Formats: sequence, C-alpha cells, structure tokens
Amino acid sequence: MSHKGCLSVTKYFLFLFNLFFFMLGSLVFSFGLWILFDQNNFASTLGSSYYALKIWSYVFSGVGILTMFLGFLGCLGSLKEIKCMLGLYFAFLLLLFLGQVTIAILIQTHSNTISSTVAGHVKTIIVSYGTNASLSDHGDSWDFVQEQFQCCGWTGWTDWMENSRVRNASKKEFPCSCGNTSALHSANNRTTAKPALFCQAEPQLLINNKGCRESVQIWLNNNIISIVGICLGIALLELFLMMVSMFLCRTIGPNYDKLARYS
Repeated sequence: MSHKGCLSVTKYFLFLFNLFFFMLGSLVFSFGLWILFDQNNFASTLGSSYYALKIWSYVFSGVGILTMFLGFLGCLGSLKEIKCMLGLYFAFLLLLFLGQVTIAILIQTHSNTISSTVAGHVKTIIVSYGTNASLSDHGDSWDFVQEQFQCCGWTGWTDWMENSRVRNASKKEFPCSCGNTSALHSANNRTTAKPALFCQAEPQLLINNKGCRESVQIWLNNNIISIVGICLGIALLELFLMMVSMFLCRTIGPNYDKLARYS
C-alpha cells in the first residue's frame, strides 16, 4: 500500500510540476509573439533597438515552445503512465543537461578563440557601418551594445578609424552611440537627417574612451555569481526531474494498477 502511495505521490507531483511549466511556457511564448508583432510600441517604451527586440522575441518564443513541449511530455506521460513519453521526457532533459555542460566546457577552454572571433565579427560590423542608406541589423545591434555599456569600439574608439566615413570625414565624426546618453538624444548634435548614424565629436559629442570588451568583462565579473547560480539551479532541477521521471518509468509495469483510471 505504501509502495502504491509513493508512486501516486510521485506521479501527481510530476504531473502538477509540468502542468505549471506548460502554462509558464505558454505565457513566455505568447510574450515572445507579442514583442515580435508589436515592436514599435516596445521600442518606443523601452528605448531598445528593433534588432535587439527581434532577438529577444525569438529567444522568448523558442524557450516557450521548448518549455511547453517538455511540460506536455511530463504531464501526459505521468498522468496516463505512458513509458514512451516519460522516456522521451528523460531523453530531452538529458540532452539539455549535456548541452549546458558542453557549452560551459567550450567557453572555459576556448575563451581566447571566442574572444578573437567576437573581435573579428565586431571589426566587420564597424567597417561596414553606415555604408548603406539604412542601418543593417548588425549595425543596429552594435549601437545597442555601445549605448547600454557606454563604450565605443571593441578595444577603444580608435577601432572606428577602420570605418571609411569616420576616417575620411572633414570634421571628426563618430557613431552617435559612442557618446554619452544625454548627447545621444540631443537633436543639435545630429549631422544627418533622421535616423542619424553619426554625430560630430568633441566638443559637441563626448566620446566614451572605454572599449566594449572591457565593459563586457566588467559586467561578467559583476554578475558571474548570479549567472553561475542560475545555471547551477537549472542543472540541479533537470537532474531532479530526470531522476523522478526515470523512477516512474522503471516502476510502471504491465501489472501496475492504473492509478489515474481506477483511483
């Protein structure tokens, strides 16, 4: 009797837990779609770039779909005692856990390679910045990074000398996102029609001397404990759910009473 009671508690715990995650995934997915189809209001309210909002909408939508899928497998598999669905639930959680461990190892062992790759990508963005009539998604995203971290270039403002517009300008000009926040929103500093990309340098625009690589490293150092704590919490939760699902999957047999149907 106690054995069946333990199985019943495990079964309904897994069902309720995944039901909550299915509903949470639905909300996250809906929020991602809302951002995607209502970017104008979000951009004006939050002051974020369209490219950054697009990325966040895809992230929210992807996380929501994955959470809904795992919640569906866990809910139906535990409630109806379907060993195949419980096995799939375990397999997907295991893949997520192994993927997180692999990414953490790659970041730790290839940090220099990742840094050089990011530096090369940023250099490409800087060289092509402002060459077209409209700003590309990559240029818009780099503007967002420079505004949020109050930085200029990857290693410093001298990186922008690789840009033909900055290098050949009669007056010293830099992207408006390189300046301080008050200067960015001053209409008198604009040197082109809206949407303006470049602003005149000092004394009209105070250029940030700090490079974005240094700003990103400072942000990571300040938030490393929170990042590691969140990742560790997610990993422990995945391990716990894997153990519960495997226990239920191995315990349910052809002679096991169907608690959901006959209780």
